[in-house]
Amino acid sequence: MFQPKKKRPRIRKTMSGLIALTLLSSLVLPGVAGAEPEEPTQVQFANVSVQAGQSVHVPVALKKSYFGVKAYNMQIDYDTSALEIVRITPKSINANTTSSNEEGVADFQYEINNAEGWVRIIWVDFSGGNNPIVDEQQMFDIEIKAKNNATLGTKQLSVDQTDSEHWHFTNVEHESYTQLSGGAITITAANSGGGNSGSTPNPGSSSGGSVSPTSPVVTPVPSTPAVTKGVDIYVNGQKQEQSASATTATVNNLVTTTIHVDNDKVINQIGSGLRTLLLPITGTGKDAVVGELNGKLVKTMEGSNAEVVIQTDSGTYTLPANQIQIDQVLNQFGSTVPLEDITIQIAIAPSAASKQSAIQAAANKMQNTTVVAAPVDFEVKAIWNGQQVNVDRFNSYVERSITLPEGVDGSKITTGVVLQPDGSLLHVPTKVIKGNGQDSAVINSLTNSTYALIYHPTTFSDVTSHWSRDDVQDLASRLIVQGTGENVFAPDRSITRAEFTAVLLRGLGLHSPISTEEASFTDVKTGSWYEDEVQTAVSYGLISGYADDSFRPNSEISRAEALTIVSRAMKLVGLAQADASETTSLLSTYSDSAKVQAWAAEPVASAIKQELVQGADGKLMSEADISRAQSAAIVKRLLAKAGLI
Repeated sequence: MFQPKKKRPRIRKTMSGLIALTLLSSLVLPGVAGAEPEEPTQVQFANVSVQAGQSVHVPVALKKSYFGVKAYNMQIDYDTSALEIVRITPKSINANTTSSNEEGVADFQYEINNAEGWVRIIWVDFSGGNNPIVDEQQMFDIEIKAKNNATLGTKQLSVDQTDSEHWHFTNVEHESYTQLSGGAITITAANSGGGNSGSTPNPGSSSGGSVSPTSPVVTPVPSTPAVTKGVDIYVNGQKQEQSASATTATVNNLVTTTIHVDNDKVINQIGSGLRTLLLPITGTGKDAVVGELNGKLVKTMEGSNAEVVIQTDSGTYTLPANQIQIDQVLNQFGSTVPLEDITIQIAIAPSAASKQSAIQAAANKMQNTTVVAAPVDFEVKAIWNGQQVNVDRFNSYVERSITLPEGVDGSKITTGVVLQPDGSLLHVPTKVIKGNGQDSAVINSLTNSTYALIYHPTTFSDVTSHWSRDDVQDLASRLIVQGTGENVFAPDRSITRAEFTAVLLRGLGLHSPISTEEASFTDVKTGSWYEDEVQTAVSYGLISGYADDSFRPNSEISRAEALTIVSRAMKLVGLAQADASETTSLLSTYSDSAKVQAWAAEPVASAIKQELVQGADGKLMSEADISRAQSAAIVKRLLAKAGLI
């Protein structure tokens, strides 16, 4: 059973029995036999975008069902010329992973075949429906990689829903037909490296990012004897026994577990085929965890576009090896230093009491704001010969997650925040993932920092009946947009160039420039509220100003100008833009397309392609001023389309 179109190797002896169980369970259902449900069970694959050579997560969620699902099986097919599955991670309740070569009966099983292009997944609630998967719950996560030589464009994850061995769901109360949506994987061009000419770096280039100058290493003395034991790590999902050791000691009243990877052993085991190096440490509670590997292994992983994952009870850090920027680190220490002598430490640790107090103080100054979970530090540093280099900026968004305390409802989180030097809290792109017993907040950022989670629900009296209500209040709750007065947003008021730039930067979580060279606009006044925002936007290549060296910060911004800035942001978040032929085709459907000036044609078409704008009454109105509500809607769609919120 559960047989693909091509030759099917057997997963293991118990899997066919589980598939039979999922099918037979549909024959004995409580309720009225033959009753036709009013609505189908709805399953959604996320639509995502990924650069060639990079990996992306595709959440698979149950959106609607009749009283929950107690069993399912599915086979997902994909194009092997462009995609490969890295791993499957169960997310729903009672989902214990069982890979294809383990023995014993389990309730969640999967098999990946990257040669033929399919993955098979089954899940059964052995309690008979007491622990079903319910509406709006993520069932599992697919980590999928776009191959280096993949043809750019959209590939589809597909399922043969006509074959019950490839697609079958058993509901608790009613047997219903099932609808599947999503699963589009948009592959964009890989970062080329080298950046732009001139002073403005390309935020997507592999040579960007930032490592700090070397500083002396201060090694505190442990207050308790260190305890060392062998631990297992995972390479491409396969357990590698005794390929690392873990040392636990108390330093400055903080229990710290350091995983020391056997670098040469891992390199010999993986050759050039490494995709994921997982270092899991559980049972440590809220203690600090440090993953430790050397520069030689990092360089090997960089060549394979691999990532290192530190997984702890308090959170997970997923770091692509190329974001460590080992060549820049090496230059800081001296180009003749052997890579194997450089130690790379990737840490997840509870924030110091002083930071926790500062974050709480900042929240207390804000109206209707609660700190939901204790702040967590994510750090990357390189050490050699008593010197240290901090890796604190990245070329693309790096994912880390914070596990919510037991009993904390993920819906009571509006965003993740970082603490600024001036004591304020600023938004970082955050989304909440439902988990098995505990939810997680996934944060994507271009920097390392201290992250906290807050609940800051915000409403405005003048958007209650406005079309933009959900977008405006969601972004306000995330600290991205602000009102114009007491409980007022003024949704239909136009927005200035400086205001739009600030909203976009806050949405992207860009809080400081990536270069020290100042913008040379003649009309950006020193000390103005927008000076830092303009400098930051210029450093990321988002704005360029006019031919007369002015920025015109207080001028109202047109739809074409706003979409041009958004189009540049699309590159930063990895969303595909329209090419020349698409531009012509996309614009031609609007009656006023001739009014779109040449410099704005591709940006406007790109926004249409990614469904950030739709026009109105068959018109683009590119020359019209954009409103505050429209700005909020576009920024939210950008972040959602990129999978950042």
